[in-house]
Amino acid sequence: MEKLEKYRTYIKQILTDYANPGSSDDEIETELIFDSDRDHYQVVYTGWKNQRCMYGCVLHLDIKNGKIWIQHDGTEIGMANELVNLGVPKLDIVLAFHEPFVRQYTGFAVG
Repeated sequence: MEKLEKYRTYIKQILTDYANPGSSDDEIETELIFDSDRDHYQVVYTGWKNQRCMYGCVLHLDIKNGKIWIQHDGTEIGMANELVNLGVPKLDIVLAFHEPFVRQYTGFAVG
């Protein structure tokens, strides 16, 4: 249970840090979505730009079976590396955006 709480804290910290720099565009909002009961975590952009509705999930992480599953990472920095820098073992991080048969070559967990 201690590991699970630590992973929840790490994910919330990383996503909050990522979302805080913000954008100079006042019409686009950055939303943090934390569902700690079901262990789903997201950063989503919403708003309007040039009279067009903008919506997009930038980051989506889940915790399943004691591992952090990175479902989507639309950043340039790479959330897996940020988690490793905090001390999360690579074997506890699944790059779920890769096909299952490719994961064995990533250096991270396969599932």
